[in-house]
Amino acid sequence: MAGIYIHIPFCKSKCYYCDFYSCTLLAKKEEVLAAICDELERRANFLQGETIETIYIGGGTPSLCTPSEIGALLEKISRTYGLLSVKEITVEANPDDLTPEYLQGLHANGVNRLSIGIQSFIDRDLRWMHRRHNASTAIRAIDNAHNAGFDNLTIDLIYGIPQMSLAEWEYNLRQAFRHEITHLSAYHLTLEDGTVFGRWLRTGKIHEIDSESSQSAYLLLHDMATSAGFEHYEISNFARPGFRAHHNSNYWNGSHYLGVGPSAHSYDGKRRTWNIANLHQYLLLEPQDRHFDSETLSDQDLYNEFIMTSLRRAEGINTEELERRFGARKLHYFSQRAQKFINQGILIYQHNTFYIPAVHYLISDSIISDLFEV
Repeated sequence: MAGIYIHIPFCKSKCYYCDFYSCTLLAKKEEVLAAICDELERRANFLQGETIETIYIGGGTPSLCTPSEIGALLEKISRTYGLLSVKEITVEANPDDLTPEYLQGLHANGVNRLSIGIQSFIDRDLRWMHRRHNASTAIRAIDNAHNAGFDNLTIDLIYGIPQMSLAEWEYNLRQAFRHEITHLSAYHLTLEDGTVFGRWLRTGKIHEIDSESSQSAYLLLHDMATSAGFEHYEISNFARPGFRAHHNSNYWNGSHYLGVGPSAHSYDGKRRTWNIANLHQYLLLEPQDRHFDSETLSDQDLYNEFIMTSLRRAEGINTEELERRFGARKLHYFSQRAQKFINQGILIYQHNTFYIPAVHYLISDSIISDLFEV
């Protein structure tokens, strides 16, 4: 099973933490959507006839597209790839776009999952991050989505905000769980180069929080989510039973996907390609030239990606699957390198499976990198 990702590059304004490609050239929206439809058709052979299972429309701010524009994209996919096996169609949205009428239109056009970028239920922090909604708008958006028939609803929250106390983070989580969401993605604030916050970090205007505060916020997140009946199934993701994000899970499972639109990435099992991250060039280039670059993954690359994505998930690494995909030598290599982490109790081996306990996810990067083949 494969997935399709569509990148809608438009935002009304740029959030101070965001390093995804986006722009404010909304006058180009119709032209870009036409180019995306053209790319969907011209790249129909990329997935080599694999059945499409998931569609994810992200950005940017896809909710700046009308329901009929979203519907036209889905109609193009239906005609070109088929929708009969698609079980999840997700649209990312900003809370202030989600009026009852808008949501009814999305639902009528076949969207069955919403990902709402709330980030915080505290107005002070929303203003600080340069979000264009407030807390009451966020709550109203969730209620509107339920009323429009969306029963598969995920929200994003950010922790690790310098001025946010642990009690305020607990308040954010209580707000999320009391509004009957089915999925939560919670990310630690990162101060990326090229963003406003990245510039503020360099000039000393803001500072990253200390590791102890990060750990306390993360453990609170884990404890409250699991107590509320959510599975902690990936480092940053929590779901009620039956509501895991299928599209994102396919990324972590190594499934194939086609990405269309400016800056979108694609993967066919051996090769990654990515589109040019420039709206003007995306529109000017011939469709076959929009793929800015590509890389063919070596056996070592494939092994290291398998280790990385598997250990991000609660299921971890099954030894039989590792040996089937990469051979007995790689399994022996991994098992030897894993032993020191097992001895430290930060990696568990049980029932032919290696996994990182959720309480140690925050140090998973250092564990995983040490298990790579170099």
